Amino acid sequence: MELKWRQFPLGPLQTNAYIIENENKECIIIDPGSEGKRLVRNLEQKELSPLAILLTHAHFDHIGAVDDLREKWHCPVYLHVNEQDWLMNPSLNGSKYFGLDEEIIVKKADQLVKEEGKLTIGPFSFEVYETPGHSPGSVSYYLREQSIVFSGDALFRGSIGRTDLQGGSHRQLIQSIHEKLLVLPEETTVAPGHGPITTIMNEMNDNPFLNGF
Repeated sequence: MELKWRQFPLGPLQTNAYIIENENKECIIIDPGSEGKRLVRNLEQKELSPLAILLTHAHFDHIGAVDDLREKWHCPVYLHVNEQDWLMNPSLNGSKYFGLDEEIIVKKADQLVKEEGKLTIGPFSFEVYETPGHSPGSVSYYLREQSIVFSGDALFRGSIGRTDLQGGSHRQLIQSIHEKLLVLPEETTVAPGHGPITTIMNEMNDNPFLNGF
């Protein structure tokens, strides 16, 4: 199946949403963080039909547009079970503490990810890896055939996710990156939650948080 994907930075923190579409105009949306009306307009203009929303984790800057999309297309939202209460709780999702105009409250997830493995949604097939450390329910979504992993806020180009928020653990994050992400083929594209894309090879060689430079 031929897939196209694009990065869509949203909101004050420029959180990367990702839109993955096939030739039938079906799509999956990862981490629609903000600017819901703008994102809805874009999808309408391209005549795309979202089948699901996948969340790498439930921090406020990754979830702000979820309900705008869900109300428009009635597509299910997937989130790891360890953060099932975060969507509705501004203290847990962090929006209470970042000086926003309003706290972020999103309706509960429709589907809870409870373990690693294959996740099939219509014609789309992902491999789900638990990559906690930035947050306890962080996951990464891997498209093997397309050689791309959507890493959320676990791994960035030249950096890693912060670990000073609710449930964060630096030791756990480093372990997640080494055991779940760096074992992927070196040519794998890494599509992070913020900033530019990178590759597994680049991060193995140049990321100062991972190689002791």
